[in-house]
Amino acid sequence: MRIFECSESFIPIVDGVGRVAKAYVETLAKRGHDVYVVTPTDNTGFRGRLGYEILDYTSVKFIRNLPYKIGSRRFDPRFNERMRFLQPDIVHAHVPATSGLIGRSIARKKKVPLVGSFHSKYYDDVLKVTHSKMFARFATKIIVNFYNSCDEVWAVSENAAETLKSYGYKGDVVVMPNGTDKRDLKSELIPQVVKTYSIDREHPVFLFVGQINWKKNIRRILESCSILKKEGMTFQLILAGQGPDEKEIKNTARNLDLEDNLIMTGHILDSGILDVLYYLADIFLFPSIYDNAPMVVRESACMKTPSLVVSGSSSAEIIENMRNGLTCEDTNESFCAAVKNFLSLSMKERDLICTNAFDTIPMPWDGMIMDKVEERYTELIERFKRKQ
Repeated sequence: MRIFECSESFIPIVDGVGRVAKAYVETLAKRGHDVYVVTPTDNTGFRGRLGYEILDYTSVKFIRNLPYKIGSRRFDPRFNERMRFLQPDIVHAHVPATSGLIGRSIARKKKVPLVGSFHSKYYDDVLKVTHSKMFARFATKIIVNFYNSCDEVWAVSENAAETLKSYGYKGDVVVMPNGTDKRDLKSELIPQVVKTYSIDREHPVFLFVGQINWKKNIRRILESCSILKKEGMTFQLILAGQGPDEKEIKNTARNLDLEDNLIMTGHILDSGILDVLYYLADIFLFPSIYDNAPMVVRESACMKTPSLVVSGSSSAEIIENMRNGLTCEDTNESFCAAVKNFLSLSMKERDLICTNAFDTIPMPWDGMIMDKVEERYTELIERFKRKQ
């Protein structure tokens, strides 16, 4: 198959959607398909060894303190000229934004099917930026119209599918989960990471990985850790990532007397270093009720570190409390109780939960997930041809 994967973020950006798109194109290319990525132009480095092709279009930086870019094919004759000579079999839009709209335009012009994946809670995203519920509702209607125009719609979890339906989407939704490839820990990096971030291995280490953004429910982490400190617990809290609320979060941590406990690493591009942080952590704290099927929970499990998530969230769909991870209610009291309960277990009991997380949570991309992707693509192409 000749496949176009459309994503607003791609390398060097490594946010959730960009990483999913990257996993798709790499795995499908390894399986022998001709894969092209439709994305805003960026510094992707040398492309000769990638195994797939990047079809990028003119872009500008979207928000000054973030790496995201936005662009348009309208002002890029080079991109449009390349499109004249390429005929995809199927187009897959991972976002309903510019790249998704370009993908839809290509699919309609080339008369091929369009798959639309639903990854994010877009109402929350728009509300965060505009602070206007009216504008967020208006934007959500446009987003629903995009998914209504797709030939098939996928969601990364049952929770995500319900969110899309709550926006007003009435069609069928195929649940297509995200995967995570298990990697070997680069143990030689442990001393470097411990020294770089001054990690104290004699006391509990709590880790969060993701956008440093209030929408990730980081306030729950800070307030709960403040309570634990007041109760006499000694620990380190590591926040790995970057985002628009870094300054506010630092100030909040200072006001909660967490300045001496908090380590903010900034954006980490090296997956080996990130794996070591997962490995060194006693608990991966991820109370976000915003995220749909976050990959970081699976990545943490790859390093045998259990996650603490909020019951009923998308993250909790793969967690069985006290078996392969921890769940709590979205309150400081419940969050603190879950942390203390886990740390009070014997090392044998904790190791069992860690091992269960490793055995049950990670799902390789190049397995059942991509088998299902190929199957859906092929079926959709054949169905579309018959309809044509």
